[in-house]
Amino acid sequence: MRTVQGQDVTDIAADLGNDQIHVWQLRYEKAQRREPLCALLGMYLDMPAHAVTLIDGEHGRPELAEPSQRALQFNWSHSGNTALIAVARDVTPGVDLERVRPRAHAMQLAQRFFHPEEVAALAALPPSKQEAAFLQLWTNKEAVLKATGRGIAFGLDRLRLAVAPASPQVIWLDGDDPAQWQLHALSAGVGHVASLAWRGPDRSIAHWTLADSA
Repeated sequence: MRTVQGQDVTDIAADLGNDQIHVWQLRYEKAQRREPLCALLGMYLDMPAHAVTLIDGEHGRPELAEPSQRALQFNWSHSGNTALIAVARDVTPGVDLERVRPRAHAMQLAQRFFHPEEVAALAALPPSKQEAAFLQLWTNKEAVLKATGRGIAFGLDRLRLAVAPASPQVIWLDGDDPAQWQLHALSAGVGHVASLAWRGPDRSIAHWTLADSA
């Protein structure tokens, strides 16, 4: 993961190809709302941030208001003071970022919301590994569901994923072909877990940190 700033960002945005997904990590404060997202998208659209207009799609996912711009697809997630933004052309990315913190009731949450075979895989892990595996699984699920455009309202139990230490993989997704899905864990630094998903052929992932982020 490389740190860039200023004109470098504009140059990188101009080079986004149809075989790539760009992921940006940046410092984020809740009071900023969607300002950092619009600023970054403006670099890809070659327009100032204030000219970027977003609307909420059918299931609440933000999208560009201008239909002619929607070949550029994006998704973002923020947790604590960090955000991730994924940008691609002609494919819909889903990205999720979660802060690492104690989750004393991880297994109870899994039993309530996850697919039964995922619950069984988590329960088979040593207790010391269960919280970390739960968090990675949760993050993977969020990324996939965000890429569908529906989010977790679709149902966390309507997809089954591989459980760590296995590599991320969509094993079953209700109403869809799991073989069409790509799922990757992202490195987001100490204290965070992150995942990226999309439906379609494999693409290269380029990951940068903006210079003023932690």
